[in-house]
Amino acid sequence: MPGAKTWPIPDRRLPGGQRRVMKNQKVMMLMLATVIVSAAGGVTSVSAVQLKKLQNDGKELAILDPREEGTYGSGHLLHAVNIPLSKLELNVDSLVPRLSTRIVLADGGEGTAERAAVRLQELGYTNVAVLKGGYRAWKKAGYEIFSGMSVPGKAFGEWIAVHYNTPQITAEDLHRKIVNGENVLILDSRPANEYADMNIPGSINVPGSELVYRFPELGVKPETLVVVNCAGRTRSIIGAQSLINAGVKNKVVALNGGTMAWQTSGFELEHGSKRDAPKPSEQHFQQALEAAQKVADRYGVKTIDAQTLATFKADKDRTVYLIDLRTPEEYRAGHRPDSSYGWGVQLVQGMDKYAATRHARIVLVDNYLVRALMTASWLVQADWPETYVLADPFRGVELTSGDYKPVSLGLSKQTLPAIDAAKLREMLNTNSATVVDAADSSSYAKGHIPGAWFVIRARLGESINRMPLSENLVVTGNNATLAALTAQDLARLTGKSVSVLAGGNAAWQKAGLPMKSGMERPGTQVDDIFVQPFLWGQLDPASAEFRKAADDYLAWELQLPAQLERAKETDFKLVK
Repeated sequence: MPGAKTWPIPDRRLPGGQRRVMKNQKVMMLMLATVIVSAAGGVTSVSAVQLKKLQNDGKELAILDPREEGTYGSGHLLHAVNIPLSKLELNVDSLVPRLSTRIVLADGGEGTAERAAVRLQELGYTNVAVLKGGYRAWKKAGYEIFSGMSVPGKAFGEWIAVHYNTPQITAEDLHRKIVNGENVLILDSRPANEYADMNIPGSINVPGSELVYRFPELGVKPETLVVVNCAGRTRSIIGAQSLINAGVKNKVVALNGGTMAWQTSGFELEHGSKRDAPKPSEQHFQQALEAAQKVADRYGVKTIDAQTLATFKADKDRTVYLIDLRTPEEYRAGHRPDSSYGWGVQLVQGMDKYAATRHARIVLVDNYLVRALMTASWLVQADWPETYVLADPFRGVELTSGDYKPVSLGLSKQTLPAIDAAKLREMLNTNSATVVDAADSSSYAKGHIPGAWFVIRARLGESINRMPLSENLVVTGNNATLAALTAQDLARLTGKSVSVLAGGNAAWQKAGLPMKSGMERPGTQVDDIFVQPFLWGQLDPASAEFRKAADDYLAWELQLPAQLERAKETDFKLVK
């Protein structure tokens, strides 16, 4: 076929470089090399059957879904990591840092994958293909389609509950014990911001990765029932089982259904709480470290030194994710400049937010080791077998401070014109500007510049046909890079001069100018956010919508092990 491309197949070699290609392997390689070329700019495509084989060959592979999050959440491949085309340049470097990584893009068959593939090639990625026909072709081939977000991690949590028979308690039983004055300690295993939004009265915030590290300092009496909760199920399960695995003497249970079940049972939540567990004393730290090391040894977690890390990083054919999993405050105060950030409480259930390349090497950073050892003990079971803990991670390293800022790609070096809030206000008063807001739909609905159009960058062409194009086009938002990329695209599509609002929506507010709530002017379908059940609770805890959403969500989590069994696309290494 003219212009045909073939999928690059890496050599399979035995130690010493000896080639090993048996008959069935030759057949597989020939099948994978026979690909159909998309009409869109020579982008290579693979069939569902071919992608299934690629998933199972044990080599590094990143499956990316470039649709908007709301659409992605309604149906996708199990291991497809969502990187919306609108934000591709913002997120792909941190999620797929190696440019020669095998990448397959899977969409709904509408062409977003081809557009993303072309853009990735422009950004320097060299090994990119699309799934022909998208997830619908995958389903037609007889393979499983999954809904929801961070499915592999959620499914792993449910597998843990079944495999370890993790003890659980219902919201009604917990409430009864509290009312009866029984000795109960509730540990909320979510991040601090989620805990502050809503929590079970009297609970203490101890994010999951911190549980084993901080538990000894709490001085819990042996007869106390320890209840671990989250918003739903799986972080509760992992948290409770972590304490059990670490040998805690107390009876430990997970709250079945978390804060969602608490609310649907008619019980009140607290808001704005700030109770947390203290940092351990030296004695209690040593106790926690000893317990964590025993768990790590049990599951075969390996600790590596700086030299081994350097060897890993020098291997151009492998991907290394160096992830600092300490608290946000610790990371902000000082971290390795070569590390990314992913709070340990979120890693086990949400690795897709931090690493898109399956079969990559994961190296965890924690100067106290306890949190890294416990997190690694779960990741090696959760189909991330090459997970390591870096010993003495800050030795000889000049630390840097501040928040984690992923590298953004593809932004033009040409400076875009910028205007301040006062100038934009003048333009609006004379009806001489159209304001385009590139913020997410939730932020836009909470507050936007009056008259601004909500847009999704990947569908600007559609929005242009809806919006009146004034002589001045001004792009705003909550992320300066996304606003700049949107402005670049808007200028190219319209041929007009496009400016950005310096400081975005925050600068407009800081100037004391009015904001308007609601979805005032949607320039496209609003599908950039997958609405989670607890968001319904934040809007109206007593609503029928929340109850149904919560019930549906919990039922969805519970069915995941059965669906995973049908899919046969994971290799959980669970040990009794």
